[in-house]
Amino acid sequence: MAMDAVEFGSLLCSRLCHDLLSPIGALNNGIELLADEHDPAMRAQCLELLADSARASANKLKFFRLAFGAAGGFGDQVATSEAKAAIEGIFVSGGRVELDWSVAEETLSKSAIKLLLNLALIAGDALVRGGRLEVGAETIGGTTEIVIKGQGSRIILDPELRAALLGEADEPTLAPRAAAAWMAHKLASDGGGSIQASDPSEPFLLFGATIAAS
Repeated sequence: MAMDAVEFGSLLCSRLCHDLLSPIGALNNGIELLADEHDPAMRAQCLELLADSARASANKLKFFRLAFGAAGGFGDQVATSEAKAAIEGIFVSGGRVELDWSVAEETLSKSAIKLLLNLALIAGDALVRGGRLEVGAETIGGTTEIVIKGQGSRIILDPELRAALLGEADEPTLAPRAAAAWMAHKLASDGGGSIQASDPSEPFLLFGATIAAS
């Protein structure tokens, strides 16, 4: 039985709430500390905490809007610079991941941008101790080809996410953490393309994907 739109909506909402809980919770804690603190140095630290948490929340919301949402502010084609900024906002800004951006095209279709971002999200999350995230994409003929590579000292890709990416998962039983993987699979397959993933035994994580250019 295939997952319907309501089930996926619930899955995605759970994923978003989980990811936003930490920075928003830190905002709440910072406000409580600031209300009770009178020492100037400590208040400065509280304000720094609030600024970092607000920035992290905004960056995640910007990423999620482009990766999961309708991206209503854009046309059929989206500037690849927007995707780069979104990835930098959630991974590079914290200093955990170094981004190697090798995207030749100035714009890609909305579906291609969403596919690229979802694959980058999965690869970035798999770099549990940080590392290097390489992102490449180009359009050849009527097909956009996307390559995402993650390298780091420790890489963990949940088997459920791998199965969802490759279309091998039992859709109704997917956990919220697999929302991005399932969406990436659907984007590729509905766009006449596919996704490949490197073998778990490899010392790196590599995704290759194709999708119709329009």
